[in-house]
Amino acid sequence: MPIDWEAVAPMIVAVVGFITLGGVLVLRPIAKKAGDLMEALARDKQGGLQNDVGQLRDVLETMNARLTLMEERLDFTERLVSGQQKPDALMAGETKKEQLPSGS
Repeated sequence: MPIDWEAVAPMIVAVVGFITLGGVLVLRPIAKKAGDLMEALARDKQGGLQNDVGQLRDVLETMNARLTLMEERLDFTERLVSGQQKPDALMAGETKKEQLPSGS
């Protein structure tokens, strides 16, 4: 018995059409929810990056404050040391240098 393609072809097209329509109706809400989930994850990741940038900014501000404090302490120490060296002390150091043996 030969297959009548003129009768079978419209049935195949109808079945494929119904399957396609059913797939779209079923999968579209799932794809929409998956897209919303991916968008929410991307926003969370972006927020996490901004949080990381904020933490880095805080660390840099702390380091800057500590460096400023160290510079102030260094300046104070230099002023303190330079204030102790008087011309008499420098002269005494020079006479001590002259008294050292010539090999040094």
